[in-house]
Amino acid sequence: MQTNTIYQNIATNIENVITGQPRTIKKILASFISGGHVLLEDLPGTGKTTLAKALAESLQMPFKRIQFTPDLLPSDILGVSIFDQRDNSFRLHKGPVFTEILLADEINRASPRVQSALLEAMGEKQVSIDGKSHQLSDLFFVIATQNPIEFHGTYPLPEAQMDRFAMRLSLGYVSADEEMAIMTSQQQMRENITACANQADIQTLKKAAKAVHIPEELKRYIVDIVRATRTASGIEMGASPRASLTLMKTAQALALFDGMTFVTTEHIRDELAVPVIAHRLKLDSQARFSGLTAERVVEEILTQIEVPI
Repeated sequence: MQTNTIYQNIATNIENVITGQPRTIKKILASFISGGHVLLEDLPGTGKTTLAKALAESLQMPFKRIQFTPDLLPSDILGVSIFDQRDNSFRLHKGPVFTEILLADEINRASPRVQSALLEAMGEKQVSIDGKSHQLSDLFFVIATQNPIEFHGTYPLPEAQMDRFAMRLSLGYVSADEEMAIMTSQQQMRENITACANQADIQTLKKAAKAVHIPEELKRYIVDIVRATRTASGIEMGASPRASLTLMKTAQALALFDGMTFVTTEHIRDELAVPVIAHRLKLDSQARFSGLTAERVVEEILTQIEVPI
């Protein structure tokens, strides 16, 4: 099966229950294939959990969900060693992080100590429990959610953790006709979601994405965009080199999904620059009070950087 066909099958399968979000689904799959994670920042009831479940069922992959709350402990996520009297030794009781697709629901409601428990897992695909390292699946993928307008009793994600997310996306509201279609699809969800790919197909996509050509001038274009965030007005902390690398990898995956063998300027400028870079920026206090947003900063930079011919 051709790589573009694999992607189309997965996307179509998810769109059976997530109506009106083809571009967002495409970007989430690009993050997954490129080895990144996704932060969905949206209002409740827009389909975030349904999307994560649909992805797992489409790919026949284990799925687990963690509801983040203020009383959650790191061991609730990672697991704990329990003494087994039968063989007089400690045995690891694995936490929900030992899966392939993990939904971290309302991640900003847990304490920074708990949030940091995910850092190693997201960055290194391993966790440390009682001084021992345990490997996670090579396909480990986190979809985290948070409410962008409700901040009471929440803990903002630290910059180090925000940098671990390949993209910050939003599903948003859909049209009236699409909302009608959502109600119909929810009644038939079990029938609409069937396995259409497997782990071998995902590995095929990952390998193919790495082989997508990206010209040197586009690599320079990416670097110029990211470096410009470090000197932009109103920015206290710009994007790191990880942003450049993520932008390149996700652009390769997006080009693959478009059936192309090379990355174009449009993949970088029009589709990925804002969702990949904006959440990594830290605005200074004056910029925040004036209403400036990180998305607007990136959009302004894109108008200033010369586009490769």
